[in-house]
Amino acid sequence: MSRDARWKALLELLVERGRLDVEEAAADLDVSSATIRRDFDQLAEQQMLVRTRGGALVHGVSYELPLRYKTARHASEKQRVAKAVAELVAPGEAVGLTGGTTTTEVARALAVRGDLASGSPALTVVTNALNIANELAVRPQFKIVVTGGVARAQSYELVGPLADGVLGQITLDVTVLGVVSFDLTHGAAAHDEAEAAVNRLLCERAERVIVAADSSKLGRRAFARICAAGSVDTLVTDTAADTDAVRRFEEAGIRVLVV
Repeated sequence: MSRDARWKALLELLVERGRLDVEEAAADLDVSSATIRRDFDQLAEQQMLVRTRGGALVHGVSYELPLRYKTARHASEKQRVAKAVAELVAPGEAVGLTGGTTTTEVARALAVRGDLASGSPALTVVTNALNIANELAVRPQFKIVVTGGVARAQSYELVGPLADGVLGQITLDVTVLGVVSFDLTHGAAAHDEAEAAVNRLLCERAERVIVAADSSKLGRRAFARICAAGSVDTLVTDTAADTDAVRRFEEAGIRVLVV
């Protein structure tokens, strides 16, 4: 196992369990205790965890795993959700894409759609996510608009008041919203308030809003609210979603696609 793969696995275990000891992590990853101690020390130097005697802790309940370490979590579910979301976008539309692992997969699914291989433009994509803009910029059939702002290292998203100048001058057909949590009472939410503010603007400028969320995001709440559940037109999630939760979303007037 490479160091990057090992670090990704360690951080995912840490987020899931809240704490890890060296021997437990070594057994889970089938590596030596010395390797895990070295990994913990190096991750602590990057402020990715808190080193303890004999193990490690997450920074706290609001801990946010950087995007580069989240790509493998619920990967197959996210890809199914992304493909279904991409199919809801019509050629020629103006599409807002927020940052996140699932919306990154939506961008990739749009990029390989045969009916979007040509056009002038085939799609206009407005995003505050640098990684999404980077992936789609090589597609000449797509017009890519990037908001201004300051880059967040955690999510590659541009945030702050500089984005207001761009988003205040445009309208969108649809915004695809990536979330940390989505709940009928608490709405759609993110970890960071600046990120949530830009995402809220993307939603407000759109005719319709699609939440792309694997089932692990449903029924949870996070620190910074993006929008109320009533602002969402469609939720696309995976088959592990709780059936009662799906029913409640539908009763609230939200179209739910389970894929």
